[in-house]
Amino acid sequence: MSASDTSGQQAGLPTIVLVHGAFADSSSWNGVIANLKRRGYPAIAVANPLRDVQGDAAYARSVVDSVDGPVVMVAHSYGGVVMTEAADGAANVKALVYVASVSPDVGESVVDLVMKYPGSQLVTSIEMVPYPLPDGGTSMDQYIKQDVFPAVFAADVDPEVAELMAATQRPASAKAQTGSVTRAAWKTIPSWTLISTQDQGIPPDLQRFLAQRAGSTVVEVDGSHAVAVSQPDPVADFIDSAARATMG
Repeated sequence: MSASDTSGQQAGLPTIVLVHGAFADSSSWNGVIANLKRRGYPAIAVANPLRDVQGDAAYARSVVDSVDGPVVMVAHSYGGVVMTEAADGAANVKALVYVASVSPDVGESVVDLVMKYPGSQLVTSIEMVPYPLPDGGTSMDQYIKQDVFPAVFAADVDPEVAELMAATQRPASAKAQTGSVTRAAWKTIPSWTLISTQDQGIPPDLQRFLAQRAGSTVVEVDGSHAVAVSQPDPVADFIDSAARATMG
């Protein structure tokens, strides 16, 4: 059996493939997935490596390619970079859904985009931690300092949950954050963008600019950067609307 859920396929629903971003993991989609499952959608949350754009995109693409039938890809934060690169040329991807995310053009990185608009608190909240490379060299991982993680990343999440998210966060390599895309799937695949209006990570005005540039269908939700955790039902509603808009 492929990575997709055959019961969802029999119902004629696409598989939802979700890509988390930096400082999070696949479990950040749990509430959204639970809602989608109740609607009958098969879903897969990709374990984004967070190492480098092209490598991460190749990994996400391998998951998409394993799915029989149509796919709706959904991405959060840096996951939007990965999705933008990975989905290009994938015949089974029918829609892209950006959730508190970025949709870069060719040559753009997360860092490039976030610096275009004021409002991101990430730059002053990052702790750099060295890690060894296989060739004997050293690179740097980026973490959000745990004491500021709730305010910066998850201000509307239950405080106890936000503290756990801070402790279990997945770091992104500096290379992932500065790496640029070589493809832009939103130029050929219809896109939907959910803007989190209280976002301290990716400025809402940047999200609006990117959505307009991509010609996205847009909804705004009064939420933090972790809107998929704090408000999974509106996020699932939006994914459902994108999926239904692309079903024959």
